[in-house]
Amino acid sequence: MVNYKELIRSFTEEDYKKHRVNLHIHTKYSDGKGDFNKIVQQGASYKYIAISDHNTVSGYLENRIPDYVIPAVEFDVWCGPIFMHLLGYGIDVKSNALKPFLAKTKRETELDIVRIFAKRDIKELISAIHESGGIAVIAHPACCWTLNIDKFFKKLKGYGLDGVEVYYPYERHRGIIKFHTVNEVKKAAERYELIMTGGTDLHGENLMP
Repeated sequence: MVNYKELIRSFTEEDYKKHRVNLHIHTKYSDGKGDFNKIVQQGASYKYIAISDHNTVSGYLENRIPDYVIPAVEFDVWCGPIFMHLLGYGIDVKSNALKPFLAKTKRETELDIVRIFAKRDIKELISAIHESGGIAVIAHPACCWTLNIDKFFKKLKGYGLDGVEVYYPYERHRGIIKFHTVNEVKKAAERYELIMTGGTDLHGENLMP
């Protein structure tokens, strides 16, 4: 059995920047444009990829998954007054622990206006990710509406957070909405000994840049 926590911990900044690893990808199963299987095929040129569709693992349940694809999902969730995205990596996609948190309709996987009303409890969600064998990682944290990223990470670490997405491009609306620098995020991640991950947050059809 693969120890995904240690595997992901072993990835370097260069792995993400040189496009050897991409752990944040969306497909038509949520709000992406790419076909799940075509993205998987493109991923054969990488060491590892993870398809992290919003609030659904249907892509993993309905298709054959090669070893270089790390099972993943991205949940919409609130932490008090702060809306955030939480990535679950190395999860058992058939885990009963995750089922209460998965989307019940397609709209819950693709429409921002629907997803922002998510009622998931952050503590329960992190616990469910762990129970399913996975690790919990906050996605694109520089965009979170918090004035103090250090205190925010400390709070989440107390809830069981395992990692922070650090190596990713600021594209789409995240190129405009930024509350913190990558350097601030990285320093806070190091301070709380959180695993640092990365990915392109792909919503298009082509994996390679």
